[in-house]
Amino acid sequence: MPKPPDIDQSFGNASVSSEERRARIRKVFDAVAPRYDLMNDLMSLGIHRLWKRKLARRVTGVQGQVVDLAGGTGDVACLLLAPGRQVVVCDPSLAMMQAGQQRPGSEQLQWLAGEAELLPLEDGSVDLLTISFGLRNTTHLADALREIKRVLKPGGRFVCLEFSRPAAWLAPFYDLYSFWVIPRLGAAVAGEPQAYQYLVESIRRFPDQDGFAQLMTQAGLADVRWENVSFGIACLHFGSRPHDT
Repeated sequence: MPKPPDIDQSFGNASVSSEERRARIRKVFDAVAPRYDLMNDLMSLGIHRLWKRKLARRVTGVQGQVVDLAGGTGDVACLLLAPGRQVVVCDPSLAMMQAGQQRPGSEQLQWLAGEAELLPLEDGSVDLLTISFGLRNTTHLADALREIKRVLKPGGRFVCLEFSRPAAWLAPFYDLYSFWVIPRLGAAVAGEPQAYQYLVESIRRFPDQDGFAQLMTQAGLADVRWENVSFGIACLHFGSRPHDT
């Protein structure tokens, strides 16, 4: 089996320190927070909502403590609200969470500032941890996966929705759209073309389906599998904390 890629990359430049990359990523999300949800709708033609609903359907049987990591404006967390659940949005960007607190239903959520590499959560305290389009923005992905395993209860579930590698026939059209259309939308609607250029580039640096599954396994997660959506443009990754750890 091939070695998974090294994804501890800097903000488009290998000479940038982890701290500087973290600060730049935070600046990106603070800048786009007011129109983040609108931009997601425009960039994906609304399809991201279908992907997120599929994520929510895959975990309907889980109750207890639920954390949506990098939950931003709380759109996924609102989908996860259900009787018997306490749902927490955990995100490093206060601007994103403040924008989300204007969302109907957000009063039912708890909001917590925190980064994936150092989660402000106790060991073995979470029944379900989800993350949508957030792990590729971490500074050290391996550390984030170890933290996710740490906070999950034995048997606790992890689900990641992330952009991935589309089918070969679709890839050329997807690349053209990503590198030419999305940054221009970012300029026209959010006034932040460089921020959206970064977001597109971060997708390309993230491991493919198999590579990320290997990283999950190396972090100690069990029952690792994935499910492509929209021909692999995005992918749902599943795992759990083993019962004996």
